[in-house]
Amino acid sequence: MPQSTFEPSEYERRIEETKARMREDELDALVVADPANMNYLSGYDGWSFYVHQAVVVTADRDEPVWVGRGQDANGARATTWLSEESIESYSDDHVHSPYDLHPMDYLADVLEALGVADGRIGLEMDAYYFTAKSYTRLQENLGEATFADATLLVNWVRVTKSERELDYMREAARISEEAMLAGLETIEEGVPESEAARAIYDALIRGTDDYGGDYPSIVPLMPSGDHTGTPHLTWTDREFERGDPVIIELSGCRHRYHSPLARTTYVGDPPAEMTERMEIVVEGLEAALDAAEPGVTCERVERAWRDVISKYDIEKEERIGYSMGLGYPPDWGEHTASLRPGDETVLEENMTFHMIPGLWFDDFGVELSETFRITSNGAEVLADFPRELFST
Repeated sequence: MPQSTFEPSEYERRIEETKARMREDELDALVVADPANMNYLSGYDGWSFYVHQAVVVTADRDEPVWVGRGQDANGARATTWLSEESIESYSDDHVHSPYDLHPMDYLADVLEALGVADGRIGLEMDAYYFTAKSYTRLQENLGEATFADATLLVNWVRVTKSERELDYMREAARISEEAMLAGLETIEEGVPESEAARAIYDALIRGTDDYGGDYPSIVPLMPSGDHTGTPHLTWTDREFERGDPVIIELSGCRHRYHSPLARTTYVGDPPAEMTERMEIVVEGLEAALDAAEPGVTCERVERAWRDVISKYDIEKEERIGYSMGLGYPPDWGEHTASLRPGDETVLEENMTFHMIPGLWFDDFGVELSETFRITSNGAEVLADFPRELFST
């Protein structure tokens, strides 16, 4: 029996909104290869994105069609809201084939059976799991089709969350709090970085007393020492030393929905300069949160942060946040709206963002982040965790 992450009516609404955007782009069909978008439209949830798979939406069909590897078809039956007629699977000789077969050959046959082989077909050209060969094989098989880049079509449908989605993100925030606490409590002089990572992972999967956690789209990030000026590093087996700054960025995950959280700690007594930098980050983040409400633009929120740091003669070129929620490796971001200069996306109620206004210097960095929802009159921060520089 299929899992009930959402009611069928929610999936049906998502399909209708996707079709509306397809009509705007004059698409007869949409091939969705991003596993997060596949999940969003069908409910499919499996670690099978290392082989080619897709969900196909057509203008005249109520249900999308799941297309994947034969051994994963039961996974589609177990996790999607789709009927048997909407599950199509290719034989295993299409996987790493020695016979010059490719899953896109089978997908082309499905598109032909759906009556769109000579139509205008949208493809997620820049999705992580849609390869150059996937594109060329579809071109070879469907010579009369017209292909269009529809990379972010579903992503923009996803940008505003339903109440059920928000519930899952709030649950993910509870898990993030537990995992951050576990990491901070483990970090001390002489403890290997890998031990702190173990404690964080244990908390991420253990979850709360009421529910467990899922694997996050991004592993816990944990640069330390001189490397805190470089974001996106993970852990090693190096032991923490006195005088090490340590950044922790992680996210709880609940039914593939995330709520990222970042904090910075220090092994020993933090120097005054680092404490001062963290105070600037907190001041700027809170100013940006105060500016976030329906009707303002993403760049206006970022400007509130920039106005604060400019008082301290600090410049930051990178964006300070992005829309996010549902995700699979390697990312929980939606790749749509960003809190940065020039992004004129107008904020709407129930959009969700990860705001991470870190400051990175040559010798150290500080990070502090919050996941928040746009409410009717402001911002709701999902996690409840102190905004400060921690120390051991």
